Amino acid sequence: MTKPIGIGIIGCGNISQAYFNAAQKFEILEVISCADINMDAAKAKAEENNCEAQSVDELLANPKVDLVINLTIPAVHAEVSLKALEAGKHVHCEKPLAVHLEDGKKVIDLAKEKGLLVGCAPDTFLGAGLQTCRKLVDDGWIGKVFGGTAFMLGRGPESWHPNPAFFYQVGAGPMFDMGPYYMTALVHLLGPVKRVAAITTKAYDERIATCKEQFGTMLKVDVPTHYSGSLEFHSGAVITVTISFDVHAHGHSPIELYGTEGSLKVPDPNTFGGPVQLFTPTKREWQEQAFSHPYADNMRSIGAADMAYAIRSGRPHRTSGDLAYHVLEVMHAYEKASISGTTVAIESKPVQPAALPLGLIPGRLDP
Repeated sequence: MTKPIGIGIIGCGNISQAYFNAAQKFEILEVISCADINMDAAKAKAEENNCEAQSVDELLANPKVDLVINLTIPAVHAEVSLKALEAGKHVHCEKPLAVHLEDGKKVIDLAKEKGLLVGCAPDTFLGAGLQTCRKLVDDGWIGKVFGGTAFMLGRGPESWHPNPAFFYQVGAGPMFDMGPYYMTALVHLLGPVKRVAAITTKAYDERIATCKEQFGTMLKVDVPTHYSGSLEFHSGAVITVTISFDVHAHGHSPIELYGTEGSLKVPDPNTFGGPVQLFTPTKREWQEQAFSHPYADNMRSIGAADMAYAIRSGRPHRTSGDLAYHVLEVMHAYEKASISGTTVAIESKPVQPAALPLGLIPGRLDP
């Protein structure tokens, strides 16, 4: 058994319990402590998950914590990650890596300077659904991928989220909230993006919160809420991607890939499971595929577990900071392209994340 990596979780909000739950399923991870700006929230999570509640400074000074999982709000992702790196900790951050590209680069550069690893959600592409799709693509079941579509179309979070205002402020919106799932899944499947052509808009200048906590509150919309564009990949594939908080209903699949030998329906990249559907000329109908890989349930923390194995073995980790920075650059390119009216070249070119091996033992990511 590989010696566990001690982790500390900063940010004890809505998403944190999913991380606590999944961390317990990987033998490489040991939750040491948690912290939050609200100490009561940290204490509640610590009691629920049998770990220590600490202040952020105490957690960063804790010698038992090797890796920090940063679950703070997007506006302070870079600030907290930089602080953790300065304290000598590896960092796995919730998406996005940062709000601004220059801040994302600071995080990447400091990690390299310190000889530490930095990674970022989403890690859903390590789940059963998207790993099965990766195997089908890599094994040539649909031939060379030349085109495809990706759609995340909905009405926004103000009907259910207890604090929806920030979703319509700089650093959020549908692209920075949901776009990372789709962009990361596509880069995982096809490799890095070469250029972006896009137009952005918004349907409303204000929106009305209907969640019980903020019912009737008017929410100012400071960012685009409908992004439509096309991505050209270095592989040659051209994928149309639309991300929106303005759509009442639609009939699109989350992601479809079109190849010279068939087509593939990719499951919602905000999930770890399926279904995965394949169409080939010989069968002439969509057929659901059995999973080739495990981890179909909610396994947030799987990216941190993959980083932990990389720390122990020295191999590259899959949810890398370079991948997250590339995704951040692609998302920013939508508005740049829309404002300029030109195609935007993507400067970063990360290595495509390695597929997970077959036949993994539950709770492990390396053979």
